Amino acid sequence: MIGFIGGSGIYEALPLNDVREEEVTTPYGDPSAPVTVGEFGDTGTEVAFLPRHGEDHQRSPTNLPYKANIYALKQLGVERILASNAVGSLKEDLPPQTLVVPDQIFDRTKHRDSTFFGDGVVVHQPFADPYCPHMVEHLHESAEDATDAETQEGGTYVCIEGPQYSTRAESEFYKAQGWDLVGMTAIPEAKLAREAEMCYATVAGVTDYDVWKEDSEVTLEEVLENAAANETAIKRTVEHAIETLPDERDCDCGHSLEGTVNTPTEAIPEETRERVDVLLGDYL
Repeated sequence: MIGFIGGSGIYEALPLNDVREEEVTTPYGDPSAPVTVGEFGDTGTEVAFLPRHGEDHQRSPTNLPYKANIYALKQLGVERILASNAVGSLKEDLPPQTLVVPDQIFDRTKHRDSTFFGDGVVVHQPFADPYCPHMVEHLHESAEDATDAETQEGGTYVCIEGPQYSTRAESEFYKAQGWDLVGMTAIPEAKLAREAEMCYATVAGVTDYDVWKEDSEVTLEEVLENAAANETAIKRTVEHAIETLPDERDCDCGHSLEGTVNTPTEAIPEETRERVDVLLGDYL
């Protein structure tokens, strides 16, 4: 099963057959919405779709149930997640309606719980490459093959807390670092997907130039207008990626927790062990 987490502007699931809604309850609460599951075309591939912000965009980036979302997809059997994000551009040559598949993240969030673990179990997991490199390559190739949009493979997504957009000083600082995109939802989603040993990559649709650019003021109207224009290209990208995704994973994501648990099994409280069994069961 492949997961698709849709961001701003992507509120409808992909064209699926034999659709059902899965009401999933997790130890971390309920996900943003019921998960829509169905068979993608005649491929035989099951896809689980989850709107990140809820069905009517009711949830703010800081308060999204990130842990419940990832855990729910893990419970359903998802091994690989494709995502979409609406982002601002930090570079002149990445104008609105460009599609970027980033390969790096800089975390500027302040108020988010970014791990499944704790409460008696300590896990130190490598995160040097926050997106699955094979999925990044595949998703970019799909964008190139399936759309007429300008695209870029690789780049750094700086994730801010929000829900406010950047100050001008912040925007100019991010640009001066050579980073590419600014958004609000890459973290902790990418961290949690890695902790769940799931491949994860996103196609980011540029909606604005943030506020570093002279005479540029980010408005919700501009963001929504360009997000709507990006929607078709993002859906085509994701559909092509699903259709052409290899059956087997060719990466290390599926055993990324190996050797990362720093707490002896016998020292972990029983309640904690039960909560993280879906994630850590093979290692405890």
